[in-house]
Amino acid sequence: MEFSITLLIIIFTSLVSYQGFSKYALIDRLKHSPIREYREKEYYRLLTSGFVHADWTHLIINMFVLYSFGGFIENFIVNEFGVIQGRIIFTAFYLLNVILANIPTAVRQKDNPSFSSIGASGAVSGIIFVFILLKPWAMLLLFFIIPVPAIIAGIGYLVYSSWAAKKGHGRLDHSAHFAGAIAGMLMIILLKREILGHFFNHLVHDFPW
Repeated sequence: MEFSITLLIIIFTSLVSYQGFSKYALIDRLKHSPIREYREKEYYRLLTSGFVHADWTHLIINMFVLYSFGGFIENFIVNEFGVIQGRIIFTAFYLLNVILANIPTAVRQKDNPSFSSIGASGAVSGIIFVFILLKPWAMLLLFFIIPVPAIIAGIGYLVYSSWAAKKGHGRLDHSAHFAGAIAGMLMIILLKREILGHFFNHLVHDFPW
């Protein structure tokens, strides 16, 4: 079987998350906690929080989505930059996306002792939105049932995440979802600027009339 950074990330994240299910001390040590990052300079949490999850459902959903889209993005980057450099770039892309997704709440919640978050959702959002840039009219299954064009699903996701973040809706860090999506797209465009032109070309010429 061909070596896969995506699969390696999934395995590592699953192992760390599994340990955290029965050891809250581990989650507490790794979680994104803006007040600790700001006051105690524990900046490592911006990254480590992406490798722990609240429960099996949280973990499985994130890892399933990462598995579904991550391999495609990894192969794209490897094809563009070569095997060794491509894998290094993809690894850095994912890790940096974890960090960047946490930046908005790190700034906004730095004096809030009650705020913390965990999970790979921000980085996974970045992976999904790179896929949308590459294949805007690909059909995605909403709730695993309803077929929706990727570009439409992406716009809806961004609008909802922005609204939910402003409303403080639910227990999820919606700011991380939004920031991760934007960061992922910006990073891949910086890596290969032609992607933006290809995106608009696909958007117009591949429209399912």
